[in-house]
Amino acid sequence: MSWLAKINLNTVVLRLGTFRSAILILALIITCLFCGYRMGNFFHGYQKQTMQQQKERLDNLYRKQGEQTRRINTLEVELEVERLANQKSQKLLKEMEEQHYQVKKELAFYEKVMAPEKQADGLVVDNLVISATTSPNHFRFQVTLVQQKVKKRFAKGHVQLYFIGSLNNKPHKINVNKIAELSKKQLSFNFQYFQIIQGELTFPDNFRPEKVELSAILPKSKWQSYQRVDESYPWQSVIENFSQTSSVILD
Repeated sequence: MSWLAKINLNTVVLRLGTFRSAILILALIITCLFCGYRMGNFFHGYQKQTMQQQKERLDNLYRKQGEQTRRINTLEVELEVERLANQKSQKLLKEMEEQHYQVKKELAFYEKVMAPEKQADGLVVDNLVISATTSPNHFRFQVTLVQQKVKKRFAKGHVQLYFIGSLNNKPHKINVNKIAELSKKQLSFNFQYFQIIQGELTFPDNFRPEKVELSAILPKSKWQSYQRVDESYPWQSVIENFSQTSSVILD
């Protein structure tokens, strides 16, 4: 670029003259303006084309977003309908299972009493049910005993009830006599077909039951030998009022 430094405008004007110099300068200005205009038009067209492409791309993205939003809304509605239908089906199925369970339970109970020849001979703990009350830590319990001997004699004895769990985060075992105002007579049985023993109890504060141990004991006498039935029930199975039929039989 050193040749530009050698150009002397005064020399150019003296050689070309004032008029020609003015025309040359004007021509240079016009040339620069023309080139700038053309370059401006080129970049303006390029920017306009780029903006148009970006606008089309943005419109396409908005369109796809709208389609996806409508699809999501449709799927959410379908999912909610399926969820409601599933809840209704589950509720209906649960009701049918409960009805079937109650019928089966009643049938099994009366079959044990009225048709003992279809069952094993002996004394059975038919079920244990524990129901919560509105009072804190206060519950009601019910034990059903059934005798299945063909030639029934009176079964005489008593039941023992223990609750296994934790008290103040330590293992603990409680006898029902310690938490219920029950006499020895109330925990005794004397029946030929079946008998229900029931009562109320109150757990100590901070006691969390986990398991129930139930024993039906027939002490030795003139008419019977010493025998007992031992059952163990998870707490949740009895507090939810699901009975568990005994599989332990006394001969």
